[in-house]
Amino acid sequence: MSDQLKKYLFEDQTVRAEVVSIRDTWREIQARHDYPPAIQKLLGELVAASALLAANIKFNGTVVLQLQGDGPIGLVVVECHADLGMRATVKLREGHAVPDDGTFQSLLNPHGGGRFSVVLDPQDRLPGQQPYQGIVALQGESVAQALEHYMLASEQLQTRIWLAADTGCAAGVLLQQLPRQGGKTTTDPAPASVAEDTWERAQILAETIKSEELLTLTPDALIRRLYWQETLRTFEPAGVSYRCTCSREKVADVLLRLGKEEIDDILAEQGRVQINCDYCVKSFEFDPVDCAELFANASAKVRHQSEARH
Repeated sequence: MSDQLKKYLFEDQTVRAEVVSIRDTWREIQARHDYPPAIQKLLGELVAASALLAANIKFNGTVVLQLQGDGPIGLVVVECHADLGMRATVKLREGHAVPDDGTFQSLLNPHGGGRFSVVLDPQDRLPGQQPYQGIVALQGESVAQALEHYMLASEQLQTRIWLAADTGCAAGVLLQQLPRQGGKTTTDPAPASVAEDTWERAQILAETIKSEELLTLTPDALIRRLYWQETLRTFEPAGVSYRCTCSREKVADVLLRLGKEEIDDILAEQGRVQINCDYCVKSFEFDPVDCAELFANASAKVRHQSEARH
């Protein structure tokens, strides 16, 4: 399994660690786009981060990480399902050059308007239920620092993250201090002094991680290199895969929301409606007959629903 995430729990159950290494999926994401090197690295780090967060959600749904920028990068989005199927895309601002030595802040936040957001979207939402969205200012000098700031602001959990990406691999490590009370980590919480000592020790050792090690070692090898003197509980690995959820049906819904008048204008000008998926760049085409049938079926559905109510 070349793409995997593994979880580990320290012996006193006060700190958990996650390590993710993504190769095939990361190459598949890159193959669909031609991003400059600076953006490629940033996107790879967000890909690794999305897997680290999605591995901890307690519902069947998706985690969407978004970096919204006011510089050369307008938007970076990575969507990761609870089973670690993922897709990603970047939107650049027209007329803005992307320097190879661009930094996290210069690419996304040169004017201070950048935002980092996390969307939690359950698959089976109740009627009227909206996805949860947390938004914070874009702080820090890296994806890892921005995400640490978000975690502290939104979940009040001490979290440390290390990320790395090149053309061959996107990888990351997450350390998180677990609540001593009210959770299910233990029925006999470790003393506060012991918990703090474990947390400090885990961070100090993780600070020695080199990007090269993140990008070349397997999760087990990396954990052994960091915590060879610790007793850790190891969990079964979870596979990471590429998955785009676009479909002709979803595009048809978009056309319906645009409305018949706007679609007719597009058909008059272009003779067809063509929409490309931002993630996998698959193209969906609707000719005049397709569009007429689409709106006719929608009208019939509304009429039948109205008749059923009366």
